[in-house]
Amino acid sequence: MEIAGKVALVTGAGSGIGRACAERLAREGAKVVVVDIDAAGGEETVRRIAAAGGEAAFVQGDVGTPEGIAETFRAAKRVFGRLDIVHNNAGIMTGDTPGWPDAPLEKVHRVISVNTSGVIMGTRAAVEAFREHGDGGVVVNTASIAGLGPLPFDPVYAASKAAVIHFTKSCAMLKELENVRVNAVAPGMVDTPIIAKTGDGTRPAKWLEPSLEGAVLLPPERIAEEVVRLIRDDTLAGEVSVVMHESAQPAAGG
Repeated sequence: MEIAGKVALVTGAGSGIGRACAERLAREGAKVVVVDIDAAGGEETVRRIAAAGGEAAFVQGDVGTPEGIAETFRAAKRVFGRLDIVHNNAGIMTGDTPGWPDAPLEKVHRVISVNTSGVIMGTRAAVEAFREHGDGGVVVNTASIAGLGPLPFDPVYAASKAAVIHFTKSCAMLKELENVRVNAVAPGMVDTPIIAKTGDGTRPAKWLEPSLEGAVLLPPERIAEEVVRLIRDDTLAGEVSVVMHESAQPAAGG
C-alpha cells in the first residue's frame, strides 16, 4: 500500500512506539489519527507532527472496552472521513506494585483487555471501517518477543502478546476475503516508557534490571520503520515480524 494520501489510526500514540509510528506515517504523507487515553501525551504527538509539517488529530479513547473502541473509530472517521491503515499498538504491563501473582484481578483483567481484546476489537472495527470505502486496508498489531516464550515475572503480559501473535496469523485469510492485510510487529526491548511501567511507573521492576545491564535498547523509530514495511508490502498477510537489536538476533518473519 502506498502510504501517502492515506488515513492512519494509531493507538497508544501518546508516547513510545505509537508516537514514533504516528510521526513516521505522517512523514510518509498519511493523515494520522493519534489515539491515546493520555490526553497530554496524545496532544503532544499531534503538536510534534504539525511542527514537522504533517497532518494529525487527537482522539482520546480507551481501547480496552467495546464502547471505547466504537467511539474511537467513530471519532476518527468524523475527523478525516475514512480509514485506510490501523495500527493497534496500545499496551500495558502488570507492573510489580504488586506483581504476579498478587496483582489485583482488576489489573489482570485490564492488561488482557487492552493488550489482547483491544487488538482483536480494533481489527474488527478496522475491517468494518475499510468496508465503507471498499478499497480494503492494512492492520498492524504490536505484539512482543514476550509472546514467543515465557516471561515468569509477568506471565499475564506474555499471554496477552502470545494471543496477539496467534490472532494475527489467524487473520491471514482476510486478505482474500476482505482485501485486508493483518500483520504484526514483535519488538525486543525498546527504549520507551513501558520499561519503567514494569515497575511502579517511575523505575523498572527489579526483575528486569539484570536484563537492562549492558543491554542496547531498540529506538522506537526502528519499530516504526518495520511497521511501514509491513504496510507497504502488499504480499504480506498474517506476518509476524520479530525485531531485535542486531547484537541479539536479526529481524525475522513468521
